[in-house]
This record gives sequence, structure tokens and C-alpha cells, in this order.
Amino acid sequence: MTDHYHRGVTAGSDTVLELLPMVFAAPGEALARAEEVLGGRPPPLHASVAHQVIGIWQRDFGDMRLALTHLRRARSWAARADSAEREADVLATLGVALVHAGRTRQGMDALRRGVERGTGHTRARVLFRRAYSWWVLGHHKEALEDVRRAIPVLRQAEDVIWTARALTLRATVHLALGSVERANADFTAAEALWDTTGQEHDKADAVESRGLAAFRAGDVPAALRLLDEAEERYAKLGTPTFMLDIRRCEVLMAAGLAAEALAEADAALRALDGIGGQSTRKAELLLAAARAARLAGEPQTAIARAALAVRLFAGQRRTWWETHARLVLIGARHAAGRGSGRLVADAAAVAERLAALGAPAAPEASLLAGRIALDLGWTADAERHLAVAARSRRGGPPLARMTGWAAQALRAQAAGSARGVLEACRRGLDVLDDHRMTLGASELRARATAQGAELAALAQQASLVSGGPRRLLVWSERWRATALSTPPTRPPADPALLSGMTAYREIAARAEEARMEGKPVPALEREQRRLEREIRSRTLHMRGEAPDGGDRFDVGRLLARLGDNDDGQLVELAVLDGRVQVLLCGQGRVRRFEAGLLAAAETEAEHVQAGLRRLAHPGAQARLPVVEAAGRRLEELLLGPAAAHLGDGPVVIVPPGRLHRVPWALLPSLRERVLSVSPSASSWLRAKETAPPPGGRQVLVRGPGLATGGAEVPELAGRYGGATVLEDDDATVPRVLRELDGAGLAHIAAHGAFRADGPLFSSLRMADGPLIVHDFERLDRSPYRIILSCCDTARFATVGADELLGLVTALLPLGTAGVVACSAPVNDAAVVPLMVALHEALGTGLSLAEALRDARAGLPADAVHRATGWAFTAFGAA
Repeated sequence: MTDHYHRGVTAGSDTVLELLPMVFAAPGEALARAEEVLGGRPPPLHASVAHQVIGIWQRDFGDMRLALTHLRRARSWAARADSAEREADVLATLGVALVHAGRTRQGMDALRRGVERGTGHTRARVLFRRAYSWWVLGHHKEALEDVRRAIPVLRQAEDVIWTARALTLRATVHLALGSVERANADFTAAEALWDTTGQEHDKADAVESRGLAAFRAGDVPAALRLLDEAEERYAKLGTPTFMLDIRRCEVLMAAGLAAEALAEADAALRALDGIGGQSTRKAELLLAAARAARLAGEPQTAIARAALAVRLFAGQRRTWWETHARLVLIGARHAAGRGSGRLVADAAAVAERLAALGAPAAPEASLLAGRIALDLGWTADAERHLAVAARSRRGGPPLARMTGWAAQALRAQAAGSARGVLEACRRGLDVLDDHRMTLGASELRARATAQGAELAALAQQASLVSGGPRRLLVWSERWRATALSTPPTRPPADPALLSGMTAYREIAARAEEARMEGKPVPALEREQRRLEREIRSRTLHMRGEAPDGGDRFDVGRLLARLGDNDDGQLVELAVLDGRVQVLLCGQGRVRRFEAGLLAAAETEAEHVQAGLRRLAHPGAQARLPVVEAAGRRLEELLLGPAAAHLGDGPVVIVPPGRLHRVPWALLPSLRERVLSVSPSASSWLRAKETAPPPGGRQVLVRGPGLATGGAEVPELAGRYGGATVLEDDDATVPRVLRELDGAGLAHIAAHGAFRADGPLFSSLRMADGPLIVHDFERLDRSPYRIILSCCDTARFATVGADELLGLVTALLPLGTAGVVACSAPVNDAAVVPLMVALHEALGTGLSLAEALRDARAGLPADAVHRATGWAFTAFGAA
């Protein structure tokens, strides 16, 4: 502060002035002390400071109306104190509050007067706050100019706190303009200064800002980790986190978690409305919610949120933000099927405006204009807009480059160049692969594939037109089950994560026990959900290993392997424009057949599942012909004419993710043959070439609460003399994992629970609680062969482009070459003879698929046993 400001300040004033920095170091304490000052008939200067402190607290953490009331009183008391510097400081705080309340003209006028009234150090602080307001409004050039003038003065005054704030602001503006390197330099300098202070709120803000920088640099796991850390810091201070909510939504969307982002944005909006918070934050949250709804496939929700955001931004005179909201609104209208010439013109105008503002989103708007023009058949207009969007393919963050390659692929398609389409799609998916490999969590890898769905579909269409069945197979493989192509990053030996998983198991076990006793469990369920969120967030923080290029799919290698497999055939089902394309691979060639509509097949598969559920209970014999007829219809829809060309050898089915619940053994042409299922041809090849571990240990596990008591396990224990048997109190998660690691064969009889809302929390019940997918991911090597003898162990969640998350798909990248699991509820008693027969056949040297076929054939012919046999599937190639 200047000398003039200090001349009117006594020792008592110094104590009161300390409340201003305290608002961001200990907000609650600052608020209480300011209210205490006002309760003691303070002099004008002290009253001004106290009202300003309460106004800042209410502005950032509470009710905007109360904030404005206190700040206007602070200005009045400053005028009575006859301190121009005090008045300038309050005017700056009031100006920021007015801007946040949506009263832009009044706010900027107050800031202008503050700059005029203040001198030296105080004026620099006012300039910083005007720069901040320019940033809120999206006027980045003006923000940089004001902060450029403020920083040297703040540094000269050795004002550490305000210099660090100014550097953080400048970095944030650089990020908005796409200058990640400049932003990182400023963030680093600011953080070094924060380390010398006790400003806990500002320190949390610095961590949040580094999270934003990590995201802009393309490092999603680091962004999630830093934003979670910032949230923990804010929670200790008891302050709301609306800006962090907005940033977290942005990162969640980039991670493919759009539905979660929408839920978080809507929850934050409710909380903000509940306290009468900042109008500017409300508009930004509405924009985040609109983007998330658009990505989550909810265009009507996106239209409603974006339209309201546009109105608020326009009223707040925030052109930068309003233009971004218009982009989302146009995209949502296009997704809802509202294509028109007016919409093309609107998208083009938004693209021009974004480019003029220096916004990194400009290519996205050009791509949208090009798409809508293509839909209308306006090829010349489309080419003009797409050419502009395609420029972004050469540089910038991964998702921006993918926007460019998508534009380039659409240009090539419009020009009739299949070769150009395939090249653009290849380059775009290469960018996505590099991005996915930075993600350590299998869930994020799977969800990230959604960003390449359009490129993969364009490539498949181009292949169908010009490249023949082999090329279509290559492109079908290019984006199929890519999350399984490499093992997920092993979870770190993080004590907090390990203790969280132990606590989760204990709580889940207590909740299950209480349910069985008929007791209410809401408190236990709340704690279980909290622990799930904590475990999941920690696993999402994992960074991926550096990409090693991996094995590219080779059709020749596949055909050679199939030739070695007793002239087996692999049937890969691709879906183009909603119709199933059957790619029949074997006997040295790839042939294509056209089958039915995917939607009809999905409906039929649901009918079959309902039929199998009924057949699991005695007395449903009359339903057997109905289920068998549904199996015939499924075969016609899924295999069509290809069914007549399967030959007599083994068959491997590679279905799209949406058909994962089809009981393939029910289809007439597959019923009596050696049959296995694989998420991709590449996955089958890897399984085929996986060597069993030395020693070939057998592990038999029997979980609690089974209707038959896991009756097959004692019989199998007698068959495998040296097997490790874990049952009763020995069947605990740590012990089971220890024995499973590196085993040759594992048989687990335990209740399975599939979690559609959190597939990686799908579980097998052990003596001490659930064994979840996250547990399996900790294994160095999962068992070479694993048999899961209970219901719902082969259920998956379909995510991303065509990815599956569940128990079986977690095992396949971790060293398991073959799994037998069940995709429907089954009769527990009928499972026992099937499992015993399966192991008898394995003992003769057969593969899992061969053994399962023979075990089915040996079952009684009644409906219950036949339905049980159909419900089990062999996955992989062991």
C-alpha cells in the first residue's frame, strides 16, 4: 500500500486490515471476526474493511444480494473515512461482485473509478481485479493488458500474495487462448510464491489451476488428480467449489464421462441457486451442463441448458462465452435433427466469431457448419467450412487434432475418395490411440474410444465400398475392444487406495449381512457409495505407460492360425448403418455376408434372456420350444446366409459390444460344435499365443451363501489331488488373490453380482466381502484358465465406441487365455453336473470350448439342463 494509505491507519487498523488476506486463508474465521468488528461501533475505516470482508465472503461463497449490500456499505464508510485508497480498493471489490451478478456495465464502471481513485500499489491491485473481470467477460486482450501493468508494481512492492494472484490470472488467460507453455511458466512462478504464504484458499486455487493446465496439455489423469486434490483443500476450508465444478465437468467430458459431467453440473447449479450465488457462475455451469448433455446423447436437455446460457451471457455482455454457448446450442439442434440453411449460416458465423476471439474451439464450429451443409447436400459450402476445420489436424491437443482429421475424412468422403477417407481416419485414430495410452485406467481407455466412433464408421463404410472383406475386417478390428489390446496400468501400491478397498469390502459385507437379516441399510449403503467414489477416483488418476506401438492386426496371421485350429472359422460381426455384416474368416480367405438389423437382433436377444430366466426354474418345459424358435430367429438376424458356410470345425464368434448377452450356443448351427467367443480377432490371437504358466497350479474357490453350497468343489478337489482349495473362512479376498496369481486353472463357485452403474465394481462374493474387478487388476498374472460357475459372471457394460467393461474382459488382458462364464440366471443344481463334466473333459486334454461342448452334450435333455448349458460361454482360446 502507498504511504498515503498508511498515514490514516493506526496499530488497531493493522489488525482489522489483516482480515482482508484472511478471507482467502481462513474464510470462516475472517467472516466471524469481521462481524465481531461491526458489533463494536467501529470507526469508519474499520467498518469499511469489515463490510468489505463480509462482502467478499458472500460474493465468493454465499449470497450475491448480501454481498452487494455489504460492499456498498463498505464504499460509504470508506468515503466517510476520507481515504481515497480505501475507496479505490472497495470499488474494485464491488466492481467484481457486480460483474459476477450479471451487472456488467455497472461493474466495469466501478472498476474504472477504482483505477482512477487509486495510486501506486493500490491501483495495481485494482488493475488486477479489473483484469480478472475482463477474463470473466471473455475479453482476453484487455485482461492481459491490465495484468501486464499490475505485475511490475506488485513485484516492486514485494506484495507476494497479489503478485501470485496476478501470475495465476495471467496463466489462466493464456490457457483460454491456447498458450499452454506460457501458462505453465506463470503457474510455476505463482506456486513458488504461494509456498511462502499461509493463503490456503489461494493455494487450493493454484492446485486447481494446475489441473486445468494439465488438462489443456492433454494429461487427463493428472488433471483429475489435481482437481480432486483441490477439492479436498477447499473442503477443509468449508468453501463452495463452483469454478472447480465447471473445470471438472470439462475434464470428465474429455474422459468420456459425459453423463457424470451432466450430473455434477446440474448438482452444482442446484447448490448455486440454493445460496443465491453468482449469476456468472450459473451461466458457466449451464454451458457445462449443455455440453455434457450433448455428448451424453440428450440433445433436448442440451438445447434447454444452452439456450438459457446464451440468454444469461448476452445479458452479462460476455461475448466470448455467449459465442461458445451458441456453438453448443447449434450442435444440439443439429443432433436433434434440425438441419437447415439457417443453421449452417449460424454455425459459420459462430466459427468466424470464435476465430476472431482467438478461441481454440473455432475449428469445432467450422466442422459443425460443414456437417450440417453435407446433410443438406451443399457440397461446395461443406468443402469451404471443412477445409477450415481440417487445418487443426496439424497441431494442438489430441482432441483438437481429431476434430481436424474428422473434417479431412468428411472432405474426402464428399469428394468420393475412399483412399482419402481411410488415410484421414487412420491418422485420426492414431492420435486417439496416443491419447488413450496416456490413460492408465481401463475404464477411461474404454470410454475414450467414443471419440473415434465416427472416424471408425467412416472408414468401415469406405472399406465396404472399395476395399473388399479383408479391408473391412482390418477396420472392424481397428476400433474393436481396443481397451483390451494392452493390460491396464497396475494400480499403484497406494496405502490410501488399499485401505479404501479393505474398508469397502467390510462395509459391503456388513450391508449384505444386514439385508439377509431384513434390516434397513441406508447408512451402510451411503458409506459404500462414498468408498466406491474414492476408489474409482484414485484409479482414474493412474497414468498409462508410454505407447509401444503394439501389434497391428494382420489378416494373414489370423488366417494361418485358424488353419492350425482344425480348419476353424472366425465370424466377426461388423455393423454398418444399423445392419449386421458377417465377415467369415477361414480356409485362407475372408468372405462377407449381409445379415439382419442390429436393433431387431438386440430385441430378440432380450426375449431369449427372458426365456432362459424362466427355464432356470422347474416346470417351464413348455417354454423350451419358444426359446428354441427365438434362437432360430437370432441366427437368421446375426449370421444370415453365412450360417450355411460354417463347415464342421470350431467357430470363434466376435460380436459387437451390444450383442454381448447373446447365448451363442442356442443358435442351431452353433449348438453342437466347438464354440468360443472373443471381444476381437486380435484378442483371440493373443489368447491363442499365450503360453500356460509353468507348474499349472489348480485353485478351487467356494464362496458363501450358494444354494448348492458349491457342491462341485469337493468333487473337483478329489479329481485334482494337489489343488489349493479355499472355502469357508479361508476364501477371503487377499488369500484368493494370492493363490489366483499365476495359477494354471481356477474354478470359482461364488455368487456373482453385475453392476451396470459401475461395471468395475461387479463382484464375486467371498467370505470377507466382494472380490471386485479392481481387485483382479492388481494381479501380476491372472489364471491361464478360469471357470466362473455362477450367474451373471459374463455380463458387461457397453461403453465408448464398442467396448465392454466387466469381469471377463478385465481378465483377458491380464494373462487369462480362456474363461468359462455365464450370461444369464441359471438353476444352481443343474450347474453342478455341467461343471463336473466340464472338468472331466478338460482332464483329457481338451480346450475350454471343446470341454464345454462335450459337457453340454452329456446333460439330461430336460429344459432346465439344456437352458443351463446354453447360458454358459467359453471366451478366449485356451
